[in-house]
Amino acid sequence: MIENKNSQFAKKTNLVSGYAKALSHPARIAILRLLIKKNACICGDIVDELPLSQSTVSQHLKELKKAGLIKGDISGVKVCYCINELEWKKAQKMIQELFESYQSLTSCC
Repeated sequence: MIENKNSQFAKKTNLVSGYAKALSHPARIAILRLLIKKNACICGDIVDELPLSQSTVSQHLKELKKAGLIKGDISGVKVCYCINELEWKKAQKMIQELFESYQSLTSCC
């Protein structure tokens, strides 16, 4: 049986990694900024605002939703996306803890 290498790391480590992956593309950052600015958004509006095709925007939305950073509600033929506030705060805390855990070294290469 093949074991997923990610399972060898702590759950918290995998969560931070998932958030980082979701944040690793400039289009996803642009989408998040748009959602924050508008406080809710319909997918078509996102496509109108960014220089990307509908299918590309959909793929990026899928990655952000997979990480839990956004949520979407289906309303007829449209999907309304917004920031998932609970997961957003959790991601913020975990990433902040990672950066705060670093203690400046007095000597390094």
